[in-house]
Amino acid sequence: MASPAVEIEVEGRVVRVSNPDRVYFPEIGATKLDLVEYYLAVGDGIVNALLERPCMLHRFPKGLAGDKVHQKRLPAGAPDWVETVELFFPRWKRTADELCVTELASVIWAVQMSTVEFHPWNSRRGAVEQPDEWRIDLDPGPETSYDTVRKVAHVAHEVLEELGAVGYPKTSGSKGLHVYVRIAPEAEHKVVRRAALAFAREVERRAPDLVTTTWWTKDRDPAAVFVDYNQNARDHTIAAAYSVRGLPDARVSTPIRWDEIDDADPRDFTIRTVPARFAELGDLHHDIDDHVFDIAPLLEWAERDDTDGA
Repeated sequence: MASPAVEIEVEGRVVRVSNPDRVYFPEIGATKLDLVEYYLAVGDGIVNALLERPCMLHRFPKGLAGDKVHQKRLPAGAPDWVETVELFFPRWKRTADELCVTELASVIWAVQMSTVEFHPWNSRRGAVEQPDEWRIDLDPGPETSYDTVRKVAHVAHEVLEELGAVGYPKTSGSKGLHVYVRIAPEAEHKVVRRAALAFAREVERRAPDLVTTTWWTKDRDPAAVFVDYNQNARDHTIAAAYSVRGLPDARVSTPIRWDEIDDADPRDFTIRTVPARFAELGDLHHDIDDHVFDIAPLLEWAERDDTDGA
């Protein structure tokens, strides 16, 4: 028998949460209501990560034991205060109204609709074709140790510092690390992707035994870290900072400091542990908008690589 619904007040909005006792994360026994309470606890952080961005939802209507739904269009039945942004998809010659978070209540409503993961674009409503977020995705191969990911993160940090860019790292919530850099929303996705590839190649030059930029999975060293520059392509998304992941232990993609890289274990950041960390440290990405990087040097590197036949 389904548990009775509960009503949650969120900054003046009321969100009705059905089936609050449904177990979503069997490994730790966490329920749908636990998931709601987690997102409430990190509210400022998740809203900052999603604010004004088109957002794809990863929904689990039956919990993790059931099918996962990747949903671009806003689920039916949304209150009129849940905002959206219209996107055009040339491949299908169709549009879709995606969730566009402007307040915490929209996040909680999406969780009510069985959303576990939030995957925002790297651009915002009003300039969806011009990213304002350069994403560095350190994606380990099937035989890559997490210690190797840490080493590559330090190389990436070194290159960022030489460029004068401020990088904001976070665990992926799975096996890798992400680093975000704020950029001016001036260039199209393909230009930002080109800049990201130039950066990835520079990291590869400095750590050729640890890093690959080889596109085809079958051609990569399975023990190397792929610096996935294609995460900056149009309509490519990764889990937001503070997004829970659809894993049995309810792991969270969690912002960390650079000085935590060597000790932080992604498995330690879950919906059970991150709220206390957030209460103590706040949102480690709160000031990312204050540090805007000009990608011009990366585009110069890209020109150099073209000349060299890379």
